[in-house]
Amino acid sequence: MRTVKAGTYFWSGNEACAEAAITVGCRFFAGYPISPANEIPEHLSERLPQVGGIFIQMEDEIASIGAVMGASWGGRKAMTATSGPGFSLMQETIGWGFMTETPCVIVDVQRVGPGTGQATKCAQGDIMQARWGTHGDYTAIALSPNSVQEMFELTIRAFNLAEKYRTPVILLTDETTAHVREQITVPPREELEIIDRKKPKTQDKAFFGSENVAPMPSVGENFNVAVTASTHDEYGIRFTQDPAVHGRMVGAINAKIGNHTDDLVEVENYKVDDCDVGIVSFGCTSRAVYEAVEAAEAKGLRVGFVRLKTIWPFPEKEIRHLANNARKIIVAEMNLGQIVREVQRVACNSEVIPLNKIGGGQLITPEEIYAKILEGEKKE
Repeated sequence: MRTVKAGTYFWSGNEACAEAAITVGCRFFAGYPISPANEIPEHLSERLPQVGGIFIQMEDEIASIGAVMGASWGGRKAMTATSGPGFSLMQETIGWGFMTETPCVIVDVQRVGPGTGQATKCAQGDIMQARWGTHGDYTAIALSPNSVQEMFELTIRAFNLAEKYRTPVILLTDETTAHVREQITVPPREELEIIDRKKPKTQDKAFFGSENVAPMPSVGENFNVAVTASTHDEYGIRFTQDPAVHGRMVGAINAKIGNHTDDLVEVENYKVDDCDVGIVSFGCTSRAVYEAVEAAEAKGLRVGFVRLKTIWPFPEKEIRHLANNARKIIVAEMNLGQIVREVQRVACNSEVIPLNKIGGGQLITPEEIYAKILEGEKKE
């Protein structure tokens, strides 16, 4: 059995993520068991050997992310999957990945924290960690699916962006999206866009090359280059005392993301040009927005929304456009307020209202969003 055939399936989100990884060409997984991500390694432990891939259960999350980085430099598309506590342990090596421009995918299936928290309960508290979890200046990419279909599609997109921009990419999902079971359509493989990293010629620079993304050599391909997380030049040579080299290097690894936000940012919009009330949401919480908006419209209210499929880089242009039309913007998220701070930063023309819920895995309901829409509004 090789990659899954085109057709209709009834999968969980985690199963869809695993099958998408195989479809896009992932052939290495290293991880350590943790709820609620466990179905991803369980599925891949069976499927990867069937397609000539390698699955390794490591001794912990630190070893897991290190193995993923090594496999990527060995020429493989590689990934890991974890939840909040394991994601925390991986941060130093994720920073190594940003510094060495190492493509890989990290799936974070969010659960209640901090600490061990509630290991099987849903939450959305890792938003800022996905952006600022490691130290120094870098720019992260994080994607947020809200369905099983998008778990498949955004896993493929995560690998494509990792390969295109030579960077770690985070698939920032949650327990509900990972465990819900839904019908999914897998298109023929020839209809999918699948991006592979560019290979260098002998004279090419190994780091921050043309358009800020250099071709990537693999170990064993006779390309003489050092791979170091210390400050280095375009050829991998360490320059730890030269501010000009450091500025050029860090500027490049940020510019290759920052200069391409139109390619990276993806949202779902609804009536953002004609609304009095706007809603910003993402992941499982966004599923409640559809019903709430329908109920509000039945009352004669004009409501629009922006659903974040890309969380980082933050969709500033899209949120600013919503704010130019909506008098108030409701930000619904299962934490004490993380995305709301970003919305407040860019939505200068609107009142920004948080709608938060934490603990027990209790989802934000359509009724709660609807009630927040009605606050201060004239009822018909």
